[in-house]
Amino acid sequence: MEQQNTSIFNPENYTFEPGTHKGKDVIWISFEYNPLLIAQLRNNFKAYWSRSNKKWYVADISHYRELFGLGNKYFSQSKLNEVSAENRKELQRYIEQLQLKGYSPNTIKTYSNELIQLLKILKNRKVGDLTPEQLRAYFLYCVKDLKLSENLIHSRLNAVKFYYEQVLRREKMFLEIPRPKKPSILPKALSTSDIKKMLDVVRGNLKHQLLLKLCYGMGLRVSEVVKLKITEIDSHQMLVLVSHGKGKKDRYVNLPQSILELLREYYLQYRPKDYLFEGQNGGHYSVRSAQAVFKNAITKAKINKKVGIHGLRHSYATHLIEQGTDIRFVQDLLGHNSIKTTMIYTGITDVAKRKIKSPLDFIE
Repeated sequence: MEQQNTSIFNPENYTFEPGTHKGKDVIWISFEYNPLLIAQLRNNFKAYWSRSNKKWYVADISHYRELFGLGNKYFSQSKLNEVSAENRKELQRYIEQLQLKGYSPNTIKTYSNELIQLLKILKNRKVGDLTPEQLRAYFLYCVKDLKLSENLIHSRLNAVKFYYEQVLRREKMFLEIPRPKKPSILPKALSTSDIKKMLDVVRGNLKHQLLLKLCYGMGLRVSEVVKLKITEIDSHQMLVLVSHGKGKKDRYVNLPQSILELLREYYLQYRPKDYLFEGQNGGHYSVRSAQAVFKNAITKAKINKKVGIHGLRHSYATHLIEQGTDIRFVQDLLGHNSIKTTMIYTGITDVAKRKIKSPLDFIE
């Protein structure tokens, strides 16, 4: 080897393999014993030594997978272990077909996990051998015994339908399976007073405060805010580029004027290198961590509403419309393909409708 530089890490000197260790998904790292390679590994990553397996390993996260060329992680190793070897091959074919069709990683993850639910039940039976009647019985089991929600049934139907129609090239065979009607549910939004209470309780944590303010102040999806890069924030034009959003679309959103001072203070304290919010193991902050930040904040603020972090995006849209913002601008800011999607928010923010008095109020 050339100069003994422990800061340089060359992936070609190692081999990587996903696996499990003590019930957690990890990436095993193998290489010929060399003190320099060990030093380079430990200096660049949070790597650990397994005495039982005699191997080094790191947490199985998207950041490491990208660096090591392992591709996206669509499901846990423990779930894969419940699928037979024969059906694992079909699952791989399934994922490859989804990739060829240009589906997003999130959609591939959702579809793969829904198909795995069927594969787990089949055990050693081949999934390709199932008849339409057997599939119908499976979905009845999902409805009657598992009591899955309408949305989950739709998702599972779409996932299984894709396998038989797009992978096996079967004719459309699901026309006779009735799809349950999706419930018409209005988005769950918080009031401005709730938003203020939530932000007040995180004032002592700079990172959490900025994270929640950006989610609400720009109407970002949680996946968008955690993947936000420093280079995408233009404080001069007061614009933020949201790259590769849902549907692989880029869009610009307005950077709130009130957040500039907090943003600069955060940068000086944390000195992020690439992503604005970085995880402990490198790469971007995880979606799960951001969700936990929101959950802890509303619990601490004593907001007794069943709402997730996505509710901040709903609140942003609702409050914009209440302020009189043109619905077409709201559509662009949210990144919706169809105005119909944005129109949902008018159902919970029709100010004129709220002014209508019940006839009861006029009876003396």
